[in-house]
Order: sequence, then C-alpha cells, then structure tokens
Amino acid sequence: MNCVFFSAGSVATMVLLGALGGIVRGLVGILKLFEQKQPGEKFRLGYFLFSVFVAAVVGGFAGALSGGDWKVAGLAGYAGTDFLENLYKIKAIQGTRAQGKA
Repeated sequence: MNCVFFSAGSVATMVLLGALGGIVRGLVGILKLFEQKQPGEKFRLGYFLFSVFVAAVVGGFAGALSGGDWKVAGLAGYAGTDFLENLYKIKAIQGTRAQGKA
C-alpha cells in the first residue's frame, strides 16, 4: 500500500521533518536547562509543544519553498525555532528596559 500523504517531497513530510527538527532543538534546550539549572527555572511542557508546532510550520514552508528538500525542512525546523526563540528573548529584554525608563 503506497501512502501519497507522506510521500517524498509532500507537504506533510516537510511538516513532519520540520517538527522533528524542532523536537531536536527542544531536546537540546532541555539538556541545557538541566545542565545549567537556575533557581526557580523549570521545564514548561506547553512552551516545548508550542515551539515544536512552530518548527513544524516553519519546516513545512521551508521544505515546500525549496521544492521538497527534506534536509531544508529539518534544518529550518531546528534553526527557525532557535531564531524565533532568540528574537522573542531580545524583544522581551527591550520591553523590560523600556518599562524601566518610563
């Protein structure tokens, strides 16, 4: 039985590989969290699942735009999540500084 939904180069495959890249990135983040445990810092399952969802979307788009290249989808899921997380941290720090000046 041949499954067209998850065939090579399909959007579903790109989304799945993007999610896989996000899961790998998330696991790296979890390892860092436990390695550099700060007081009051804890694992947030909701945040992890949301970042995997975002990675799936980013990987799906990147894979589709690259003509179904599975390597691009996985890498985009990994790097895209990392990029968005760091962008969020930068904006949060800028917001905190702006509130402190007011």
